[in-house]
Amino acid sequence: MSLSCFVLLASCGPQGEQAKAPAGKTDTLAFADAPGGGATEAADSLLMRAQVALDRAGFSPGVIDGRDGQSYKLALGGFQQARGLPRTGELDPATQQALFHGDKGTAATRLVVIPAAFARGPFVPGLPTETAEQAGHDHLGYRSLTEALAERFHTTPDTLVALNGHGTRIGAGSTVRVPAIPNVPVARIEGDERGWSDTLQRLGVAGEQPRAERLVVDKSEGTLQAFDKAGRLIAQFPVTTGSSHDPLPLGHWEIKGTSRNPDYRYDPDLFWDADRGDEAKRLAPGPNGPVGVVWMDLSKEHYGIHGTPEPQTIGRSESHGCVRLTNWDAARLAQMIHSGTEVMFQA
Repeated sequence: MSLSCFVLLASCGPQGEQAKAPAGKTDTLAFADAPGGGATEAADSLLMRAQVALDRAGFSPGVIDGRDGQSYKLALGGFQQARGLPRTGELDPATQQALFHGDKGTAATRLVVIPAAFARGPFVPGLPTETAEQAGHDHLGYRSLTEALAERFHTTPDTLVALNGHGTRIGAGSTVRVPAIPNVPVARIEGDERGWSDTLQRLGVAGEQPRAERLVVDKSEGTLQAFDKAGRLIAQFPVTTGSSHDPLPLGHWEIKGTSRNPDYRYDPDLFWDADRGDEAKRLAPGPNGPVGVVWMDLSKEHYGIHGTPEPQTIGRSESHGCVRLTNWDAARLAQMIHSGTEVMFQA
């Protein structure tokens, strides 16, 4: 089977790296709407419509999967807070009115045609999951087209299976049902040597975002909230924040800089659970790398806010003290912050 055509399987693994499109060809990554179709039960659910609407409004539920989980309730609560509604975390009538702008028919899914440029990858089917074993690869890319599609539409491979059925074959020109995350304008970035505009396209994240002056990471809730200059809540993302071995460093910090599509230096001396005998290594960029597609450096040495190769674990696992988001949420946040953005870590 060629790399441009895969079978959707429920057992597909995590995600990976974005290919750099040829100069002037980034717009070929846009997904055209396909005619026909018919909503599945999952596509028709009010809950999935709400998750999609929250994501599009900047109040991320994490992965869009049609499930009534903690990240979804937190996203509803953040949206309610921003809109001056009682923060119940429930999709009550007032919240539906604000979220759907009075239109209960807001789409949960899209039926799209996979563009050839997106289907080309490149993909790395045999990419190891262990950090120390990834050093020999020149990019830490997606392992399959299914993974890439899941990241582009802010979901999981399992959800794509639920929407399309087991055994559905995908490749260039194939029609597939996905969460209704829209195409975004091509970001024009001067001197974009790292292919960040291409990455944004492949994650369905617009380059233009509201400017954040202050971030608040709440350890107990597992959220990162972004506020503008006037103190208004403008976005919220679910996060993973440290562990008992590497607790979140509570207090006031600030953003020192941002590395998009960064190389990663694996230093086993900084990890309590590293294997003895591991050596320091440089890892290539890619969303399947340890920090995903972006690293936002903090004034606290060795700490940052970054993406992850395992979006389904956000809010459900531990980290080495840093703050992790899904790759698409991390990319969006990176477009909002600047050097000097205030960051508060609270219990």
